[in-house]
Amino acid sequence: MEVAVEVVVIPVEDVDRALSFYQGLGWRLDADYEAGPEFRIVQVTPPGSPCSVHFGRGLTTAEPGSARAYLVASDIEAARADLIGKGADVSPVFHNVYDTGAEVRVDGRDPDGRSYATYASFTDPDANVWTLQEVGERAPGR
Repeated sequence: MEVAVEVVVIPVEDVDRALSFYQGLGWRLDADYEAGPEFRIVQVTPPGSPCSVHFGRGLTTAEPGSARAYLVASDIEAARADLIGKGADVSPVFHNVYDTGAEVRVDGRDPDGRSYATYASFTDPDANVWTLQEVGERAPGR
């Protein structure tokens, strides 16, 4: 039986501010439904993504800024430039060195050009962290 991730919920403090931020990045607004002062659900979807993001009021007890999520791009430099052009404060590109026994962040692209090994990151207005990961060739089964 196959299952798929359809929606991820992120906690935000100010729903309208979050909506403005994500629409500014070019994410499609799929739904904005309010059922009184205690419940509002907004759904946005990044371009090309089969998974959407929900935020609003009454959706989660998680603290704003506690979400960690990944976005995948085939060209991290182009994706980074696009996000910066739309107002996101994106980190410089980096890679991790794991053979030291600890996760060590190093500036620049993965020197071997491996998929899944080059990153950049940014936060939304609530400090939820989005990691941008470059995937040129997918591993088998992914």
